[in-house]
Amino acid sequence: MPFILSTLVAIGLYLLAGALLVLPSSTPSTRNRTLALCLAVLAVLVHAGLAFGLHHGRISLHFFAALSLVGVCVAAITLLVNLFRPVAALGVIVFPLAALLLGVNAFGPAPQAAEAMEWQITLHVAIALVAYSLLSIAALLAILLSLQERALRRHRVDSGLLRALPPLTLTESLLFRLIAVGFVLLTLTLVTGVLFVDDLFAQHLVHKTVLSIASWLVFGLLLFGRWRWGWRGPSAVRLTLIGMAVLLLAFFGTKFVLELVLHRAPH
Repeated sequence: MPFILSTLVAIGLYLLAGALLVLPSSTPSTRNRTLALCLAVLAVLVHAGLAFGLHHGRISLHFFAALSLVGVCVAAITLLVNLFRPVAALGVIVFPLAALLLGVNAFGPAPQAAEAMEWQITLHVAIALVAYSLLSIAALLAILLSLQERALRRHRVDSGLLRALPPLTLTESLLFRLIAVGFVLLTLTLVTGVLFVDDLFAQHLVHKTVLSIASWLVFGLLLFGRWRWGWRGPSAVRLTLIGMAVLLLAFFGTKFVLELVLHRAPH
């Protein structure tokens, strides 16, 4: 299937999946959800094929390609999470976002060839992508948790988006599980970075490392506070969003400045 056609198919599948999860329908909601998730699986498979096929199986770290990779990772993990918890509401945000990131990469600036990387760096990058994706989903879930709490206080829980979420306690439990796994992977990312990256200063990675450590400290504080003092609710939401905002600056903020402003090679 040609590249442009495959891209349009994946984007269409993502958007249709997201629409099915939120639009009213005469069919039962469980049927809508199942169909939406099946369409999203197809979209993820096509998206992944494009992401890796375009670069001959290599991981491209160029700004727009990295955005697309994060998009497909977040969508894939969202589907996996739905196997264990009914959080289809995430797809209302995640699937259109994945479509947007895929479209920006495909129809934006001409894609640059991915550079060959040693297996150690490839492992480091793969762990970082999964960690970032998990914590991104946790941030989205924190936003939905905040909306869910507000709706319950106002006795307004009839929104299609909120109906697709599990009970509040299960949403909160899932949030902290995602943060815990993401925190472990973020720890591994930092460790493998120290072990495998030769010279942080020569590769202009100091800002990324400092911000990543700051995000790690925020998420670590949140998990400790949850274990020691039972932190939850608005405090947990705020710290999750702060940690994710710092990580966003670390991962894409520095890439934006280095690649699109200073025109330096990606790392």
